[in-house]
Amino acid sequence: MSRFVLAIGLSLLVGLIGAERVRYDNYNVYKVIPQTPEQLDLFARLEVSSDSLKFFDPIVAVDKEIHVLVAPHKEPEFLDILKDNAVQYELAVKNFQRILDEEQLEMNKARARGIYDWTSYHTLDENYEWLRSLAQQYPDKVELIKAGSSYEGRDLLGIKISFKSGNKGVFIEGGIHAREWISPATVTYITNQLLTSSDAEVRALAERYDWYIVPHVNPDGYVYTHNKERLWRKTRSKGSSCYGADANRNWGFHWKEVGASSSECSETYAGKSAFSEVETQSLSKYISSLKGKISVYLAFHSFSQLMLFPYGHTSAKAPNHNDLNSIADAAATALAKRYGTKYKYGNTYAAIYPAAGSSVDWAYGEVGIKVAYTYELRPSSSSSNGFVLAASQIIPTGQETVDSLIALFKAAESKGY
Repeated sequence: MSRFVLAIGLSLLVGLIGAERVRYDNYNVYKVIPQTPEQLDLFARLEVSSDSLKFFDPIVAVDKEIHVLVAPHKEPEFLDILKDNAVQYELAVKNFQRILDEEQLEMNKARARGIYDWTSYHTLDENYEWLRSLAQQYPDKVELIKAGSSYEGRDLLGIKISFKSGNKGVFIEGGIHAREWISPATVTYITNQLLTSSDAEVRALAERYDWYIVPHVNPDGYVYTHNKERLWRKTRSKGSSCYGADANRNWGFHWKEVGASSSECSETYAGKSAFSEVETQSLSKYISSLKGKISVYLAFHSFSQLMLFPYGHTSAKAPNHNDLNSIADAAATALAKRYGTKYKYGNTYAAIYPAAGSSVDWAYGEVGIKVAYTYELRPSSSSSNGFVLAASQIIPTGQETVDSLIALFKAAESKGY
């Protein structure tokens, strides 16, 4: 049996029988920068050939840094491979489990307080219970919506907020990548501000639009990050070798043309076909049912501190590229004022990497929503903790993001959107 077959077979076996939470004691994170196509291909092969390496960044372009979590027993071999292939690298984090333990401790403390707020991350059940409470608390403004279903039978639960009839609509999605906890945390923070803020600009924004908000597009994966594997990214559909697909490479707009993998074990596996995942299939149907209603589409991810807009599948500029660039400039400028957080912006292909089959590109290209952005939230790409952002940063992230949304909508409206 080849090493590759053994590795992917073990991946599926662990997913089937593993009962305890995965730990990363003495795992270290290395930052590497592939500088040639050959080095890029090396990392693409390593990603799918070893359970002992976990890649935090998609392997899509030369000169794009990649963070790799390396098992202690694999580290000597991994470093030898880097040296043999003249790959630049540096140690970014020692003993990654320490960071996860600190995060879990904060969650335990918050749960003991029994209060739902934004000083800690929450489980799916806690977030869903909060959404249901909003419908009870604001029955004239909030309506529960089921925007789709998951592979394991969970609802893609969301809410519609409407202060008056005749408004244009905004669709907000979070949590499409399970391990990016700051995404649903920020989406719920924004939701709370739309309903409770006394700030005049937030109130005006909240009441000018109808808001369709789905904090967890990938609920199965999110539950798995809490119960089993904190760093899980994909859905939880069962494949022949590995579980799940990248739900943000699975949408039917230039599906799998670039920046996506055909390997089931890759973090960027595009799925068996466009909309092969029940989450993207059912959510796309819900969004399509709102065609003509939605004027702005916003997706929240982490990490890198970026505002991205179409396209991801090509370097060609979208028809309203200049408008999207100008709106992003206004939003990024406003975002930086409160805490000095710097966001870069641009079309996905150029600003971060080629990536086809995303929800935002589909919303733009297929549904005709001409103001469509992906927020890559804190931390910056230079941060070594990546997806494990301290809970103390949830509120600051939410505050500056709301600041940016006020500017984004003002700029969009000034251009007639």
